[in-house]
Amino acid sequence: MARRLPSQPPVLPGFSFVHILGSGGFADVFLYEQNMPRRQVAVKVLLNEVVNENVRQMFQAEANLMGQVSAHPSVLTVHSAGVSADGRPYLVMELCSAMLSERYRRERIPVPEILRVAVTIGSAIETAHRTGVLHRDIKPSNILLTAYGHPVLSDFGIASTLSTDVIEESIGLSIPWSAPEVLMDETTGTVASEVWAFAATIYSLLAGRSPFEIPDGANSSADLMGRINRGRPQPIGRPDVPASLEQALRRAMSRRPEQRPGSIIELVRELQLVESELGVAQTPIELAMDEWALSTAGDLGERTRLRAAPGAAAPAGGSRRRRRRAAAAAVAGSGDQPEAARSAPRESGGAVPSSGRAGAAGGRRGPNGWLIGTIAALVAVIGVIVGVLVYSTQDAQSIPRVADIRDSQSNGTVRFSWDDPGLGSGDRYSVAVDDDTPSFQQANSFKVDAAAGSTVCITVTVNRGGRAGEPSSPKCVDIVAG
Repeated sequence: MARRLPSQPPVLPGFSFVHILGSGGFADVFLYEQNMPRRQVAVKVLLNEVVNENVRQMFQAEANLMGQVSAHPSVLTVHSAGVSADGRPYLVMELCSAMLSERYRRERIPVPEILRVAVTIGSAIETAHRTGVLHRDIKPSNILLTAYGHPVLSDFGIASTLSTDVIEESIGLSIPWSAPEVLMDETTGTVASEVWAFAATIYSLLAGRSPFEIPDGANSSADLMGRINRGRPQPIGRPDVPASLEQALRRAMSRRPEQRPGSIIELVRELQLVESELGVAQTPIELAMDEWALSTAGDLGERTRLRAAPGAAAPAGGSRRRRRRAAAAAVAGSGDQPEAARSAPRESGGAVPSSGRAGAAGGRRGPNGWLIGTIAALVAVIGVIVGVLVYSTQDAQSIPRVADIRDSQSNGTVRFSWDDPGLGSGDRYSVAVDDDTPSFQQANSFKVDAAAGSTVCITVTVNRGGRAGEPSSPKCVDIVAG
């Protein structure tokens, strides 16, 4: 099918058009120069033929969503968004490179480099999941590189805003990285399906092809969907890929969602263990820990929201036809559309509410009145503090506590395990190793690599709705050789 010509770049106040960057099924990406502050940016502009009132409203919601999740250092940053004079919605983003998605097809990328990218991008996906946001189109072409070579994840949920009249040449481009339950119309997306897509993306970067693609074989959409449903990916075929890494990816791409890791962070932890196995430093996991950083602003649309608690599997989706979803999934960040954009400085702040009054209405305060008012205010503040402390203590006591942590060692790896103390829906374990940043998971076991002669200590705490219960007693293990 002949490729269409790019659309006319819109006239945007404060921006000067430079040249076309790429064209996709539902949008064009142009290079502009922003006048103030002066910098080059990428501007994604929707095509006229896909724009209607519903798309405009959803595009606004998705722009807000991208602005929210792009606070993460490994998520594509959106500088601004708007509607051009000719009615086409657009996003202004930092200029980034699609080099990685082109490179893995033509050369063998070193395993440690891929693991660094995977842990970094996994941190971004996990952070989004904890805010209740699904990406819905995880694949190699949606991993971009900044000017400094830092990987960032693009296109959160934008595909889900589009209707069925999307240009059909893009249909099927995301099938190789779509979980079987998504392809079979059993769900529009869950944490489990994102674990599958994330693993398939890592596999692709290692193998130079998608997991169910047969070199020089039949690889039509129907062929790929049939193989994905049978759940037997092709071997990676690289002697430098550890067996533990390939096994972890195969487990994450299990046909049955319940056999996969329960969250992205669980798979990321396994990738870190592979890094240790290869003798390279573990890539740090970047997660927002404060409640204000995880809060969501407004209803940004059910198509990108998780209904269940963060980290839990979302319920099955509606009754959209497979063709419609394949079209929607394909058009976000498709491989033939060099995307762009990530912002340099990140700002996060808000107004501080003022709740004080100078004095009683219609009255005048003398010295005694001022003293009485001050004492009353102090008493009120103390009462609030006591109330919060009592509430927090009672709330923490209602959260189950982990006890009797066990350990087993094998070749420098310690596996800690414990009995389920009674986790509820949405509860997570917070596992702290020595003084490192805690990680969150739902599994009741945790693996740590350590050198012989060292001592490893862990503490496990149940987290419920952002509140931590009483931590377990520290479990310390001396690592023995062999």
